[in-house]
Amino acid sequence: MLALLLAALLLSWLGDEAGVFFPWGPELPLMLLFFGLAHIAYIALFLKYLRVRRIPRWTLIYAVWWIGMLLILGPSTGALLFAVAAYGLVLAGTATMAARCRPLITIGGVFFLASDSILAFRLFLPDAMPQWTSPAVMLTYTLGQGLIVAGALVAARTKEA
Repeated sequence: MLALLLAALLLSWLGDEAGVFFPWGPELPLMLLFFGLAHIAYIALFLKYLRVRRIPRWTLIYAVWWIGMLLILGPSTGALLFAVAAYGLVLAGTATMAARCRPLITIGGVFFLASDSILAFRLFLPDAMPQWTSPAVMLTYTLGQGLIVAGALVAARTKEA
């Protein structure tokens, strides 16, 4: 369990710093790649170790979110449309699978989705976003990751995992 959790955090870190670690590569596609892999690690963690209930029906909102994001942002993504759409599916999958877990993880999944949603608007529709949304990205991202990690560690500690 801890290996998947650490893999998700390491891949997220690589996504955060893609431009630093890979200055010769295209930063945004590398970010999408590493964060996408981090989300796949989270999904595997949630499915294998942290599941406590069935997928709630309210998570259908994540499908609506994905379609809405593509409709709104799609025309601004250019050649990255496929990558953005695929990343959005994985992100929605993380939030959906997090909803099967303890409440800390569920809420963490919502914050992670919120963070990437704000960031997507900042990247692809920057003129539509007020300046205060820049720190909101990191605040929601940190809360999301922190709650997921806290929930996973609590589950491991209480022998749920």
